[in-house]
This record gives sequence, structure tokens and C-alpha cells, in this order.
Amino acid sequence: MAMTLDIILVLGVLVLVILFFVFEWVRVDMVGIMVMVTLPLLGLVSPKQAVSGLSSNAVVSIIAVIIIGAGLEKSGVMNHLARLILKFTGKSEYSISAVVSGTVALISGFMQNIGAAALFMPAARRIAVQTGIPLAHILLPMAFCAIIGGTLTLVGSSPLILLNDLLVMGDVKYEPFGLFSMTPVGIMLLISALIYFALFGKWILPACKRSNVSGPLSPLLDKTYHEVGQVYEMYIPEDGFEEKSLIELQIRSNYACSVVASYNHVTHKRNVAPRPQDTLCPGDSFAVIGDAIFVEKLAKDFGWTYSKELKVFADDLSPANAGIMEGIVSPRSQLVGKTIAEFHLREKYGVVPLAVFIGHEVIISDLSDLTISEGNALLLCGKWSAFHRLKDQNDLVFTEQMQGEILREDKAKWALGVLAVSMFMILVLNIQLSIALLFGAMTMVLGRVLTLDEAYQAVDWMTVFLLAGLIPLGMAFENTGAAKLIADVLMGLVGVPSPTVLLLSIGALTSFFTLFISNVGATVLLVPLAMNLAIACGGDPRVSAMTVALAASNTFILPTHQVNALVMRPAGLRSVDYLRAGAGMTVIFLFILVAGMRIFF
Repeated sequence: MAMTLDIILVLGVLVLVILFFVFEWVRVDMVGIMVMVTLPLLGLVSPKQAVSGLSSNAVVSIIAVIIIGAGLEKSGVMNHLARLILKFTGKSEYSISAVVSGTVALISGFMQNIGAAALFMPAARRIAVQTGIPLAHILLPMAFCAIIGGTLTLVGSSPLILLNDLLVMGDVKYEPFGLFSMTPVGIMLLISALIYFALFGKWILPACKRSNVSGPLSPLLDKTYHEVGQVYEMYIPEDGFEEKSLIELQIRSNYACSVVASYNHVTHKRNVAPRPQDTLCPGDSFAVIGDAIFVEKLAKDFGWTYSKELKVFADDLSPANAGIMEGIVSPRSQLVGKTIAEFHLREKYGVVPLAVFIGHEVIISDLSDLTISEGNALLLCGKWSAFHRLKDQNDLVFTEQMQGEILREDKAKWALGVLAVSMFMILVLNIQLSIALLFGAMTMVLGRVLTLDEAYQAVDWMTVFLLAGLIPLGMAFENTGAAKLIADVLMGLVGVPSPTVLLLSIGALTSFFTLFISNVGATVLLVPLAMNLAIACGGDPRVSAMTVALAASNTFILPTHQVNALVMRPAGLRSVDYLRAGAGMTVIFLFILVAGMRIFF
């Protein structure tokens, strides 16, 4: 096939796109928009094809699955999932990354990898906040493993779904593959990825500092209110102590410490901002904020043990769920003229008063009988949801931006039901992915898990325009014949290779194409070519065809794959980060793939 002007133009656009990605001259979503505009102006695609990416199955699916993920987050489901993962992994970066990545990969084996990755992103964010691990160190391995998860079953990725339909040469119809025919190879690929990040993660992942989450719940404790102290976890031994209420213990009055959370070891009930009448029993734990000297004296007087590291309350008092805020009493506040005890902050709003700032004096102990005046500052500790409720009362003007949000935990069962129905529609009823996921997104809103505005705000439009722009670039490659020309030239250079060299060549060629055109397009183009080459070399055409379908998932060095694009902005990744981490993964994937094909086929 001869080189034409159209082929030269589309290759030029491709080179420019790569340069924009590598040198980051403009944002990646702008690159997508530029591609959408440039291709029809050059006559490489029709205007309809240029904007078709915005309504493509992939882009619509991404929008819908992000909304579903937001609903799971808003209902508190992802909070419970994050707690479960941390329970089994602790705070080890590799353990967390391996569990999250491995779980997403397994789910990707039975649903679209973009869906699996998007559903786990909210949980990954919470885990990053609670552990201080950079979000990029969780999301990038997760993205790579989500892509690899598509190699685990015949329904794991679009190329594998298409594979059996492409096993035709003339009048010969080859034996189709079963659901788990490629599973052994997929498992090898997944294990190799997990080992890759375990061994080389500190060199290939972006250089991000790990946040310190073991200190105070707010910088305010280090600055204005350093006298208040910091949070400690205290344990009551099971002997030598009788059950007493907080008001009977008089911990604030006697030790200038505030009890901010309690845990009953019998009922396993956790309580942030316990009330004065709540009791502490032998075997219970509680969290207290105070100066180290007073905390030590409290523990010594009662025979309790304490620790600066939170274990029982690591989730309840994590920065994702709780914090400390300073509120200024407004002129028309109901607090004015009342004592703190009369306003019942713990009972009404679920927040604990830690200190009051009057004039230039910080008052820590004996707060209950303190009369509040306009302009006083209150230092409060509680869950973010409690602060949002308190903010709505307009009694306090908060001095810092409020984090967190009010979760609709009563909608958790509805959100899980929506997810289950959407998966049933995809896996059992065989309804198109975008339609099934749009049904899930719509039902999240109709079920009032999310408001419509919250659903719109949840969508990352940068990802949408990036992918929408890359889809017509793949069309241009196929329309102009550029894809076929490159395939013919490269395979012509191989000659008559050995079976191993043949599979390596097929895998490398497919890996190259899937960086720039859709994996489906690459599979449809290269499977017939690979099967013909196998027959010419005396090899098995089915093995060559499967190699193409599996190698279509070998796309790590650019953010052009849907999953890579999805995590790019939330993780704060740049194109060079994909190049650094993806180059080694691409080579390892290729060699493990060929080794697996030689072993099992």
C-alpha cells in the first residue's frame, strides 16, 4: 500500500499529540479538543465522526459509572469498604496498593475495566486521606491492574469478547475459546504487575511526600490552640475499674482533657462526641485530646494505658471523617448569653467543645459554666457531617474551609441495589454497557442518593474531552489506511520467524497500535494478519489471534487508555509519570504474555 497525503497528515497529527502529551504544552483535555477540531478540517474524518466520541459507548459509560461511584461514596458504602481494606492491610503502602489493585483486577475480569476502576476511586481517595499515602501511589497501580484484569476472562475486555467472531479464515471456522481459556495467562500478567510495583514502586511512581496523619486533627492545635494538646487513644483494663459516666469522671475539670470518642468493647459501638451521661466500662477505649503531661497523669491515676497512635479510632477520627474547626460566635447567635452546658453541643450537634478563645485568653477547663458572648471563638471537634449541620444554624462563622460532606447513609442499601441491578443487566441480560450504567446513574438520582447537581459535579469533564478527542484519531488511522500500512511494513520486516519471535512481533505490533487507536480497532485489523502469518510459519492461528486480543491490553505508557485517562487528574499525574511507570510494565507485559502463550498453548 502506497504512502498517501492523508496518511502523512494523520501521522503528523499523531506525532503532535504525542509531543503535547510528553511536554505538556497545554492540558490533556485541550489536546482532545484540538484533535476533534483539526481532523475534520484536514478532511481525515467527517464532522460527524469528529464529535462522535462525545456520544460513544466508552465516554457515556465513563460519565455514568462516575455518577454511580459518587452515589456509593455519598451513601457511605465506600467509607465502609475503605475501613474493611484498612482492617486487613494496616497502613502499609504496598499492602494497600496490592489489595486495591488485585481486587479491581478481579472485578475487571467480569466487567469493563473502566467501570471497576471508577467504582474504586472514591474508596482509594478515602484510604489515601486516612493513611497519608499519596493518592497517585494507589491509583496508578490500580489503573494498570484494572487494564490487565481485562485479560482474565473472555468477557474481560472488548477485544476478547470479539475474539471468537474473528476466528475465521475463508470457509474455515476455528474452535472458539472458552470463558476461562486465557485465565492462566491473565493471572501471570496480574502477578507480574503486582511484583513490578512491589520491587520498583519507589523508583517508578511519582515522587510525592507521604502526609503525616498521626498528629493533631487540625493545624489549629499547632498554632492558635497549642495549649489544648493533641489526640491520644486510651484503653481501660478489664479489671480494677467500675463503670462510670463521663460526668462522674470529671476528666475535663480535673485533667484539662476532652473525651472526643468512645468505644464499647461489648456492643462494638463507636461514638464520636459522647454525651456526659455516656459511660465507660472495663475493656473500653476512648480518644482524648489534651496536653501530654495531663494525659499521662490521667492514665497513671486510673491505671489506664494510652498511645499517641490511633488504632481503634483510626477511621472515626481520620481526616476524611472528622476534624477540628474554629467557630466565631455571630451577633445573632443563639449561643450569646448562654453557657456551653445550656446549649448542649454534644447532644444537639455531635461536636465536642475543646476550648474557648476570649480576648487573648484560651480557656480549656471548666467550659460548661462559661457564658458565651458575641465574638468569642469556640474550638470544636467532631465529624464533618456534624459541622455541616451546625453551619446551617448560622450560630457560628467558621474560620477555615469546611471539609467532608453530609453522608446519606440511609441510602446505602439503595445504592448497593442500584449497583447490583446494573451489573445484572450487563452480565446476565447482556444489555449494552452504556445503557445499563446510565440506568444506574439515573436511579441514583431518582432514589435521592444524589441530587442532579451533585451528579453533574461528580463528572470529571477533563477525562471526557480527552477520550472524546482520541476516539476520532483512531478512526482517522483506519479511514486513511495508515494503520494497515504500518502493520504491513512492520510485519514485512519480520520475514519467516520462529513461533516465539512471531508472537513477540505480533504482541509488540498490537501494543503499538492500541496506544493510538481503539483496542477493538487494533484487534479487528491485526487478528486476520496474525492468523495468516501463523499459517505461513506453520504455527497455530488461534494462538496468534489470542495473542493479539491479549496484547490489546498492553497500553500503559500514555494516558490514552480510558482507565489511564480516568485516574490522571484525581491522582495529579502527568504524561511523563505514565511513561516512567509504563515503559517497564509494557516490556514485562509483552514477555510474560509470550511466555504464557508458549506454556499454556
